[in-house]
Amino acid sequence: MTVSAPNAIQTTLRRLPRSILVTIALWALGTLAIFLLSQGTLPFDQPLFQAKGTSYLGPIIGAEGTLFIALAMIVLIYRVTARRAVPDLAARAPAVALARAETLGLVGYGIVALIGGALLGHAVGHYAIGLHMPGTLYGLSGPYTPQEAIIWASYNFVAYALLPFAYFRWWRGYTLEQLNLLSNNLRADILLIVVVLLVESIIELTTFSSAIFSLSGSQLLLGTGLAFVLNFFGTALPIMIFIYSILLPRYLKLTNSVVLTIILGGLTYAVVHVADSWTNYSSLSNAVLSLLFVTLQYFGPGMVKSVLTLRTGNAWVHVWAYHAIAPHVLIDTPNVVSICHLH
Repeated sequence: MTVSAPNAIQTTLRRLPRSILVTIALWALGTLAIFLLSQGTLPFDQPLFQAKGTSYLGPIIGAEGTLFIALAMIVLIYRVTARRAVPDLAARAPAVALARAETLGLVGYGIVALIGGALLGHAVGHYAIGLHMPGTLYGLSGPYTPQEAIIWASYNFVAYALLPFAYFRWWRGYTLEQLNLLSNNLRADILLIVVVLLVESIIELTTFSSAIFSLSGSQLLLGTGLAFVLNFFGTALPIMIFIYSILLPRYLKLTNSVVLTIILGGLTYAVVHVADSWTNYSSLSNAVLSLLFVTLQYFGPGMVKSVLTLRTGNAWVHVWAYHAIAPHVLIDTPNVVSICHLH
């Protein structure tokens, strides 16, 4: 019996988890809202796109494209990890009532940390302190000093990595395994890291920016080292501890759904970037556009990090495969070279 195309689509949609259908609908509505609110222009100061002379459609298409690239990466991750035993991250979280309290407490703490970073950033320089150093991915539109970069990395390391880790590891007594900081299959983890890092590096260098190849030898030597250190302590470790070591197992415990946990991990990753230097909160429409564009840009990569952690039980995997090196060395080294005036 042949099934018609409309019936096949309806059957497929009925089989999809409701969380996926809701996410697709919200994504579509968010995209529509961007076109309605932007009216042909985006209020973001993004030198990378301006330098290319692209229309306002360029950033939108680029942000939309991150989701499809992320979905392809997720398929690749599942293929590479198909034969390995997947750890039960929910078992690493406490009972539901305590997991809920810890989740709400950490989310509340994160909001306070974001506000504190915004205040401190503007007190010492020109930009709020967010989970990305000003100039990351999109380039700088104003002055930024090495001192500000050090303050940025130090604040994020203490606020999102050191203090949460200290509280959950030593005060609450969770083990490194419960915090997703140990490998239960090092060889498989290394294989996954190499495959994802290689594929992601090729994608970034061929579609986003290859500016790193225009640097001199001394700029490469010093710039890559500085880019790695600053971003490792300023974004990679904070993101790993705050979201993928602590929150992700609790999301799984509370939802009992791998799909919803992946989605929540992606959303959380987007939320912590609402203070990125290119965002614009000067009006209500600009603020809505900023929040929508942040979600479009970071939701997909956040889901990839969630999948890497869920499939391996090791939050370090996403740091090496999909964060510290690609993009924050490959793409951000020219930004660091400019900030530190390396010649």
